[in-house]
Amino acid sequence: MKVGILIFAVILCVGCSNHPKPIDVKISLADNNHSLKISGFDKLIVADIRRDTDNEAWQSLLPVYKMPADSDMKDYQNVQPGKYVVKDSLVIFTPDTAFKKGQAYFLRFFRHDEGTSAWQYIREKKKPGSVSYKDLVFSY
Repeated sequence: MKVGILIFAVILCVGCSNHPKPIDVKISLADNNHSLKISGFDKLIVADIRRDTDNEAWQSLLPVYKMPADSDMKDYQNVQPGKYVVKDSLVIFTPDTAFKKGQAYFLRFFRHDEGTSAWQYIREKKKPGSVSYKDLVFSY
């Protein structure tokens, strides 16, 4: 009986410890500081997204914003309009109006890979359907 309980406990612990590898998104300025290169995605995932999305979809997935003087107002900024181009596993964003020298901007990356288990929702007191994000700040 004790052996059966021990085996059940081991199976339960091993089954619950599977954590997906988080996506590590990196950004850098490209094309003589006129574009933003976004990397860190799996090539197959980017190809699947590219197949059935347009520029507006990429803008909702990887929006770029101008950093306000008061950083508490970040959530109320308008999205920087621009063009998204996909090359292999890279996404390249070129704004309609050039980045201004000395101005800070940020890319909001929504972490859709987090919150995949029920225990994570309980531990972090998240609501189902809520998505966390990470702001990646850059300046020219």
